[in-house]
Amino acid sequence: MHDDNGYLDERVAARYDESAAEMFDAGIVGPAIDFLAEIAGGGRALELGIGTGRIALPLVQRGVPVYGIDLSEAMVARLRAKPGGEDIGVTIGDFATTEVEGLFSVAYLVFNTIMNLTTQAAQVECFRNVAAHLEPGGCFVIEVGVPGLQRLPPGETIRAFDVSETRWGFDEYDVKTQGLTSHHFEIVDGRVERLSIPFRYVWPSELDLMAQLAGMRLRERWAGWKREPFTSESRQHVSVWEQPKI
Repeated sequence: MHDDNGYLDERVAARYDESAAEMFDAGIVGPAIDFLAEIAGGGRALELGIGTGRIALPLVQRGVPVYGIDLSEAMVARLRAKPGGEDIGVTIGDFATTEVEGLFSVAYLVFNTIMNLTTQAAQVECFRNVAAHLEPGGCFVIEVGVPGLQRLPPGETIRAFDVSETRWGFDEYDVKTQGLTSHHFEIVDGRVERLSIPFRYVWPSELDLMAQLAGMRLRERWAGWKREPFTSESRQHVSVWEQPKI
């Protein structure tokens, strides 16, 4: 992260909900809320990268107390401006290392946010940090894409993921480091704006090992929030790791 807001500064935060409008659709958010509310089981939830509250606000409306961690003050300001947003506690900081008070029945990272941690060490640290915040039997839930390398022609490093009249998106892979830079180009007020964000892509089996290092075990893995079966063709997964019940 290169500044106090990471890559989600005021310029990006101001248009985030609009630019990611499809992710706010009830057909996408609803199943995630159902899943997380079930996993929470009446307990408290910790959202890593709470952002503008796409998941947190409807989850609170379902009766699940939510606390958040986020690096971007600009994003959290948008959360605060929404109905109910002021009532959600948020700590500004890096979710890989930031500690908050109390224990939670579920912690979650959605929409590829685990990849915002751009080193393996930081991702491992995140799992350990989460484990320290989970009560016995508590769960860590991650929604993240499966690296699309099998769709990348040999010798190529760029793959388009969004092409429309006003928006273009390209993923640039560095296989040696598991690096992934996501380039976004969008026409705003008649001019092209560019945003490039670095990620570190991560494999499902690698995440399982990170969980094991943190003392957790895989409980379930699906291709989506509706518990679609995860297969070799799945392009994303929703995985749940569990803290020992002891």
